This record gives sequence, structure tokens and C-alpha cells, in this order.
Amino acid sequence: MNRQFDEDSDFTQLMAGKVRPVSKGRDKASLDTQPAMPSEAQLARRASAEADAQAANFLSDEFVDLVASIDPIEYRRDGIQTGVLDRLRQGGYAPQARLHLIKRPLRDCRQELFRFIEDATAGDLRCLLVVHGRGRALDSHANVVRSYVAKWLQQFDQVQAYASAVPSHGGIGATYVMLRKSERERARNRERQQKRRG
Repeated sequence: MNRQFDEDSDFTQLMAGKVRPVSKGRDKASLDTQPAMPSEAQLARRASAEADAQAANFLSDEFVDLVASIDPIEYRRDGIQTGVLDRLRQGGYAPQARLHLIKRPLRDCRQELFRFIEDATAGDLRCLLVVHGRGRALDSHANVVRSYVAKWLQQFDQVQAYASAVPSHGGIGATYVMLRKSERERARNRERQQKRRG
């Protein structure tokens, strides 16, 4: 008991004259302070990085025909078996990565989709899920993004097929994407097959 009293009195002595009660109307942090502006070097590096990313991004930002909001989207590159598209459409391949584009500006969606497909290709992923949403109106933002996603996916050489997802993965508001096997993955498959035969 005495020890607690001593600690309280020590605290009181330490705080004497240094503590002021918060005045009325001043019980919130001041938000008037502005964050520090980036330096010219930081701005130049940012502009350079954005220019490099834009130069590499071949996805078209030109006009697109809008897909009706109730229609599923799908695509199969020439030479790809219809069974691959059927299985994709039925959710037969587990998505290995997901990209969420809901409520993102169209410009950001273009950049994010490009980066996502490039990263997935580098990581030897095969099946992806792009969640873009679905609006009720033909010209709703979600439906515009969905229509552009359908156009953009066809512009990637590595995209073999895509199809609207099953309801448990977002239905018409999401799209499965099947990528071509990388050379590394093909080499691994050949190696596995040779081991089985030998």
C-alpha cells in the first residue's frame, strides 16, 4: 500500500506544472498541418517510373463496345481445345491469384491488369481470377471496366482463354483467365513424363 502511494506521489511530482487540461473545443488533433512536399528529385523519379510503365503497357485505351451487363464474357484463342474453355467456364481450374478492380478508375485498371498478367506469367501461374464487378446499367462504371477487361485480355499473347466465373467466385462480376504454360513449366512436364517412362 505504501509503495503504491509512493509511486503515485512520485508521478504527481514529476507532472507538477507540466500537465495542462485539454481546453474545450480542442479535444481533437489538428489536421491543419500539410504533409511535406516531395523534392524535385522524387518527382522526377516518380515521373520516370510512370513513363516507363506506360511505355511497356501495350493495352489499348481506345473505345470499346460495351458488353451487356447480363451477358457472360468468354474467349478462346485459336488452337485451344473447347474442353479447356468448358472446364474454365465451370470453375474447373482453381485460381492461383486474384486481382480486384472494383471501383478503381479505368486508367488504374489498365495498369493493374497489365502488371498482374505480367507478374503471373513470370511466376508460372496458369489460372487467374479478375474481379471487376458488374453494373446493372450498360454504361455503369463496373460494366465499362468489365468490357475493357474482355478487350484487354485478348491483347495478351499468353492468355489462352477466359470466361465469366461461377457464382461462388463472383459470377458475371469476375472472370477466370487461363494463361499459356511457360517454357519452364513445359520443360518440367517433359522431365516428369520422361521419368515416368524410364
